[in-house]
Formats: sequence, structure tokens, C-alpha cells
Amino acid sequence: MSRKFKYSPEIKVKACEEYLSGNYSILDLCNRYDISYKKGTCSIYKWLSIYMESGAKGFFYNTQKNKQYSKELKLQAVEDYLSGKGSLRDISAKYRIKDSRSLRSWISLYNANKELKDYNPKREVYMAEARRKTTIEERKEIVEHCIDHERNYKETASLYDVSYSQVYSWVKKYDANGEAALIDKRGHHKTDDEVDELERLRRENKRLKRHLAEQDRLTELLKKAKEFEGM
Repeated sequence: MSRKFKYSPEIKVKACEEYLSGNYSILDLCNRYDISYKKGTCSIYKWLSIYMESGAKGFFYNTQKNKQYSKELKLQAVEDYLSGKGSLRDISAKYRIKDSRSLRSWISLYNANKELKDYNPKREVYMAEARRKTTIEERKEIVEHCIDHERNYKETASLYDVSYSQVYSWVKKYDANGEAALIDKRGHHKTDDEVDELERLRRENKRLKRHLAEQDRLTELLKKAKEFEGM
């Protein structure tokens, strides 16, 4: 099944041409085409890089399937950026990378001496081995990326080296309860002051049982010690 794109290639071309004509500002075009404008940036900047690099035809490549990138392409793009051959947008346009955040992720992996791998959705997305521990900051970034890209869980999972199920779960939790839902509470043990009266009574009962069991074991040991001494 082909993916649905929020903005067609025709709209992207039109937005670029209207901006370059000087008749509209970036903010005008964001309002005109209902494009998100966050922290002084938006998708139009990326479209302009693609348009300047390849013209209108740059928007008609690989629009019906998820983009795949080889290990060699990733490495070349990273090395070009680190060599100062262009900005994130420039390098992304040059190698037809759909989102500069993908390139930023590869740069982070490269700087951390981690291997850049060929795209393999079965290994990197669906297999259990792909699961890894993440920080709350990473989960926020992953969820934001997924939502900003039409909730493409598979592509997001591949980009951030996590599993499809992780991304899907985090996005659903975020939808229901916001950022607070992304906090991993596994391993967190609430103190007695943080639980209700019933839970406190249960805990006290368990502690009492453990104490009595330890007393019974001690009594049994003393008994055996006396028997041993009397032999």
C-alpha cells in the first residue's frame, strides 16, 4: 500500500516557485498551505534545498514507497557534512534524503563510533533484538518525529534504531496523556508515603511475614546448634 503524503509534489513545487518569485514570504506560504511553522523553521526550507538542487523533478522521486539508504550513501553524506561541504539541508538535498533529521541521526551515530548500516526493516524494526533502552529526551524526540512525518512508525523506528512496537506504544501514550506518559516507570518503587492506606497495610503484612520467617529460621538454627553441642 502506498503512503499518503500531506503535501503533494505539485504543492511543494508551487510553494518553492512562489517564494522564489518574491511575492510571498516563508510565513505567508506556511499560512497559505497550512504548513507547520515551529521555532523559526518549517518544511519549506527543506523543499527549497531540493528544488535548488534538482528542480521540480526532485519532488517526484520515490514518492510511492519508503526511502531506503545504503551504508555507503549514509557514510558519504556524513563525511560531506563534517568536511564543511554544505549545511544539513544542502547535504540532504544533494543525496535526496527526505529529512535532515535523518542525516543528523547518522552524524550522531558516526561521532559515537557506531556503524552506519544498510536499511533493513526486518532486522532493525520488527525483530526483538532491535529494542534498546532510551532516555525520556530520546522518546520525546522520536514521538515528535513520528507525528511530524504522518505517523510513519516503521521509518521512525528504523531512523532511531528502536522497534516498531516501541514507537507505536510511545505515540499512543503521548496521544492519551502527553509527555508525562513517556516516562519509563519500570523499576521505580514508590515509598510508603506515596501509596494509599491499603497498600501500606499490605507492605507491613509482607514485612511482618518475612520477619516471622526469619525468626523461625533463627530458632531452628539455634536448636540445631544446641543439638550439635550436646553430641
